[in-house]
Amino acid sequence: MTTDFLSLDELKQKIHVLLQSLYPNSDPEALTEACLGAIGKRLNSDVVAPERLWSERDCLLITYGNSVRESGHKPLDTLQNFLHENLQGVFTAVHILPFFPHSSDDGFAVIDYTQVDPELGEWDDINALAQDFKLMADLVINHVSSQSLWFRNFQYGKEPGRDYFVEADPNYDLSMVVRPRTSPLLRKTDTADGVKHVWCTFSHDQVDVDFRNEKVLLEYLGIIGRYLDEGAQWIRLDAVAFLWKELGTSSIHLPQTHDVVKLIRLLTEYKNAHALLISETNVPNRENLTYFGNSNEAHIIYNFSLPPLVIHALLASDCTYLKSWMMSMPPSPVGCTYLNFTASHDGIGLRPAEGLLSDDELTQMLQTLESFGGKISWRTDADGNAKAYEANISLYDAFKGTYQGTDRWQVERLIASQAIMLAVEGIPAFYFHSLFATPNDYDKLETTGHNRSINRRNWSLSDLNARIQEAGGPGQRVFDELRRLIKIRGKQPAFHPNATQFTLHLRPEIFAFWRQSMRRTQSIFCIYNLSDQQQELNLADINLISTENWQDLISGQVISDLYGKMELAPYQCLWLTNYSDPSA
Repeated sequence: MTTDFLSLDELKQKIHVLLQSLYPNSDPEALTEACLGAIGKRLNSDVVAPERLWSERDCLLITYGNSVRESGHKPLDTLQNFLHENLQGVFTAVHILPFFPHSSDDGFAVIDYTQVDPELGEWDDINALAQDFKLMADLVINHVSSQSLWFRNFQYGKEPGRDYFVEADPNYDLSMVVRPRTSPLLRKTDTADGVKHVWCTFSHDQVDVDFRNEKVLLEYLGIIGRYLDEGAQWIRLDAVAFLWKELGTSSIHLPQTHDVVKLIRLLTEYKNAHALLISETNVPNRENLTYFGNSNEAHIIYNFSLPPLVIHALLASDCTYLKSWMMSMPPSPVGCTYLNFTASHDGIGLRPAEGLLSDDELTQMLQTLESFGGKISWRTDADGNAKAYEANISLYDAFKGTYQGTDRWQVERLIASQAIMLAVEGIPAFYFHSLFATPNDYDKLETTGHNRSINRRNWSLSDLNARIQEAGGPGQRVFDELRRLIKIRGKQPAFHPNATQFTLHLRPEIFAFWRQSMRRTQSIFCIYNLSDQQQELNLADINLISTENWQDLISGQVISDLYGKMELAPYQCLWLTNYSDPSA
């Protein structure tokens, strides 16, 4: 539900209640007005029905602003030209990863939230992209760069920033704190008031801000307002699970964190009824699902368990774990949906596979990915033990082979993984490099020393064009087929992000599920051969309705015998539908 169903007084009352809980020592009425002032003037107050927030046409591209470069041109300008020439009408939305001045982590240590990195371009370039696509912008909400004005002011005891950061006594037992890194949690910092120890969940260049201070909340509301004013429509809450800190707790998923997300949703929808919040919480599946709230937190949550499970299924030629997880996933609540992805600028998260893959299966998968050139990044658990946090590898190279070793089916496995993602309930999101079958970037890995660099290649425009134009090459094959599949998907009502989904029970080598449009006019049976062997499919096992005509959307094959058999080639994908007029 959007705030347009609320009167302004009702909206203020909801904000008032949340602020009273978060900041009991503040004047909630004055703080409510301050929040409305910080988010800024309304841009759009149209009523938006939940089912119209997105459609089967929506597809997101995830990219850095400098993923493709051309000498003498601003990277954002080069990116827009490449997207316009090659991907206009394919993608409806683009996530430009942090495009602000930064000091590390390829943008996620933000120095200044209000500026575009001059090495990329300027706000006009961001505005131009927002004219062609729904634009997703990152709100790096948990931490700022140690080179930011706020942190420098903290060191000098000046405003703004003097009281914006979380301090802790290094002698206090902080072993309960959940973290995704192995570096020390506290950073020793010299200040005008002496030595202080500040909280750093990720790295010592990324210093956590203190949302227990209402001034910090107002700063970030102002930043959200600025992004919406500049054309962003989707706001990604980066690492939001760690937002609120309390000594003596895990400092992850605290009730106050959920209250802040609820507050941001109310104010974001007030500002622009078409704006969407996306939570980025790379955590076990059940924890991730909590960020839907009661349809009052994130509109969209990343489907973090999908990447490791899809990769495992294709490496093992076995959908058992993927199918079990899919059966356990609840339909998204009204006004919410999933963001499905199989690769991103980060590695393949392993925490979302906890409780879903056995330790032996996880170990075998990681050993296989390492044999394909991947790297493993680690975290420290509450007992001080090192645990695998993510696998760093390009998606293309993750599919060099199976548990049996390398083979000739690398391209087919990559395409199959993306065809699964395209059909699963939710909105599909493609990482830039998956479109071109980009291999591991060992040169960048060696230059930076950071494992994640292996999947963050910077293409020159000429080299990228050569890759997608090389007849019969992996880049050309993948690029052309994925664009075709995305366009097919966009015409199918049964692929609406909230359309019904049921998992089918076939044999382990064949993963299958059924989608039905919300008006029940279309069914699609999505069937995938996960093996390098031909598989026989008995059509009677999927129970196609005999009074309707069926065809495969991908190959165009018409199914003449509904009780016959089909031979599935290695890694072949079927989208069997009864819908004869996709333009209707």
